[in-house]
Amino acid sequence: MQAKVVLKYCLDYTANVEQLLREGLAEWGGMSAFVKPGQKVLLKVNLLMKKRPEEAVTTHPSVVEAVVRLVQEAGGIAIIGDSPGGPYTVSALQAIYERSGLQEVTERTGAILNEDVGQTTLQYPEAKLAKSLTVTNCVLDADVVIPLSKLKTHGMMTFTGAVKVLFGVIPGLLKAEYHFKMFKVEDFAELLVDIATWVKPTLNIMDGVVGMEGDGPSSGKPRDIGALILSTDPFALDVVATDLIGLKPEKVPTIMAARLRGLTSRLNELELKGDSRSLWRIQGFVIPKAVSTNFLDMFPLPRRVKKFALNRLRPIPIFEHESCVGCGDCVNNCPSKIITMNENQRPIVDLEKCIRCFCCQELCPHHSVKIFKPWLTRTFIK
Repeated sequence: MQAKVVLKYCLDYTANVEQLLREGLAEWGGMSAFVKPGQKVLLKVNLLMKKRPEEAVTTHPSVVEAVVRLVQEAGGIAIIGDSPGGPYTVSALQAIYERSGLQEVTERTGAILNEDVGQTTLQYPEAKLAKSLTVTNCVLDADVVIPLSKLKTHGMMTFTGAVKVLFGVIPGLLKAEYHFKMFKVEDFAELLVDIATWVKPTLNIMDGVVGMEGDGPSSGKPRDIGALILSTDPFALDVVATDLIGLKPEKVPTIMAARLRGLTSRLNELELKGDSRSLWRIQGFVIPKAVSTNFLDMFPLPRRVKKFALNRLRPIPIFEHESCVGCGDCVNNCPSKIITMNENQRPIVDLEKCIRCFCCQELCPHHSVKIFKPWLTRTFIK
């Protein structure tokens, strides 16, 4: 059976968000098709870092509030949670809940903000790479998991959506360990697909009303898109979302990893309902250009020569000391531990050991880390 994806045009974050989601859910019989009375429902939002709603980094509170009310209407207990980048502590969660507007959502609705920072390690033998996973307890304790993703670009993975948002079930700084172990884009994509197939979200909803283009997922520019997208299949949802912004599936590592496993990866493999995307097909959406250096494997180069070539072809993080405040977040969140602070408390990176995960850029609160593509890459690799 084909996966169903429902696309609703939503001009802005106004009171009709709830009504549009209600109309979209009608394709399955309403929220009651997914949530039964008394069930604990985790709304797994995107809370990458402490940002205001208008910065388009986190799931907008209007979308979260609308889903909370629909869950409560169905008799479910709505719990809002995520494991953002950085330390997974109660104080860190509280700060992000407040800045992102979710604290106010709970005050209006009575929803619960997750403050359980416990974690559990489990075995997942069906996985391709992640045979063992350490996940947040709030995911394990939920009867129903509904991820509320944000439509954004991503420096490492090109796109972050319904599949990538589930990386947030990995607690805090442990994410850095996964980055370090699976530093190749293709391997990291396989990890993300493993996580998504383990979580098996009941329903997926994407906030694409205002997304992010350019240097996402935190340093890009907000971009009006006007989309609310719903599906029981996170892979199918991402296919529709990327098509909406003109991004070819072949450019998205998670979609290609899903294709190799026979999961939904093409528009003709799904049923698209709702509003016609032709009404507002996004033109000129700025996508970070992924750089594949796999062609180097075709040549029998010595390891030292290949490493030298890779370090001159792959994008690199550039630290702008003028805007840096010396907070040290880049140092604390670097999986490879190759960033240090100089005598002026400004970051210095050892590019020879950099794995190009761009966690430093992703989690810099002051946008002081830029991604630079070397001249050879800009000239010869398109």
